[in-house]
Amino acid sequence: MKQHRVLMYSHDTFGLGHLRRCRTIANALVENFSGMRVLIISGSQIAGAFDYKSRVDFVKVPSVIKLRNGEYTSLSQHIDLKDTVDLRRTMIRQTAKSFQPDIFIVDKEPMGLKGEVEETLAYLGAQGTTLVLGLRDVMDAPHLLEKEWRSNDNLSKIGKYYDQVWVYGPPDFCDPLAGLDVPPSVREKMDFVGFLQRSVNEDVPPQQRSLGDYLLVTTGGGGDGGDLVADVLAAYEHDPGFDQKALIVLGPYMKAELRAEYMERGQGVPQVEIIEFDMHMEGLIAGSRAVIGMGGYNTFCEILSFDKPALIVPRVSPREEQLIRALRAAELGVIDMLHPDDSRDPAQMLAALRAVAGRKRPSQSAPRVRMEGLPNIVARVAEDLRRRDDRTRTAASLQVIT
Repeated sequence: MKQHRVLMYSHDTFGLGHLRRCRTIANALVENFSGMRVLIISGSQIAGAFDYKSRVDFVKVPSVIKLRNGEYTSLSQHIDLKDTVDLRRTMIRQTAKSFQPDIFIVDKEPMGLKGEVEETLAYLGAQGTTLVLGLRDVMDAPHLLEKEWRSNDNLSKIGKYYDQVWVYGPPDFCDPLAGLDVPPSVREKMDFVGFLQRSVNEDVPPQQRSLGDYLLVTTGGGGDGGDLVADVLAAYEHDPGFDQKALIVLGPYMKAELRAEYMERGQGVPQVEIIEFDMHMEGLIAGSRAVIGMGGYNTFCEILSFDKPALIVPRVSPREEQLIRALRAAELGVIDMLHPDDSRDPAQMLAALRAVAGRKRPSQSAPRVRMEGLPNIVARVAEDLRRRDDRTRTAASLQVIT
């Protein structure tokens, strides 16, 4: 019987969220299925910088960047965006034809960037591949998501192509398609698997930092995290007597001029250490006293996984995903939230930093929020592969009889 294979797609036009989510799932699959191979198709510029479990690999397609105004541009300025997407589309389909996966998991974008995976979905569906769409717990404000999805006819195409829709959150937290006119053909495929548990890679040596008891300030990829860093630094500058140590991680996508500005500014704040990025953020979060972040999906899962008190200052435009997640988490008592309009006031930010340092852990304040996503995904994959193997054995028996 052939070795089981899972293909994953992560369009990665902005930040690290999609790739890190795919990597988390891929690592869990190879840990639980002997001999399974997982291949991730990614547009991330730094896909190769992360470590992957044995039998997990990636194919890098040309990078496309999403600008703050929502438009896209090719990373290579001398290549037209249409030509870049055409090349990506061809590479994705050829990879699928060569790899011949049992399961194809698409992250967040039902048809991929500008429809680039639709041909691959049609091809793999005809081959009998199980097609899975993975959605975050929160996608965006309903009016924004509805406008975007209507223009791409996403809901009808989900019903046409996909066998399953996994929601990476519990049903009592958020419904990513709330407010949309979701047809029954899509609703019946939706499966709320739960939040994705994170763990520290034991093969990576622990960080030898002199901070000891520190607040971790993380901007995720950093492309839109400059305001949070500025607000935290302003709070420390506002009261030089605030002696709580902090480690600020800028993120690989923060603009070079901002990185340089904050590194220089941080030298004047002795309580603060600033680094550009660390590929093993799980270890930094696990070692922290509390986390200050923007509330992206991966950071939120890490806060829950390592049971860390947290202050979330969400991005509120052009997408409202982080705001919606933070409001719901604050309502449940999981985290403290500070609106970015308020975080610009150094006194308010300082008060929030003082409060989060003494806040209860999520397990104490909201014990019913659990991390069940990876075990549930493993169980669903196991069931799909069992049915697939049964069909293969039945077909083989019929051939012997005839």
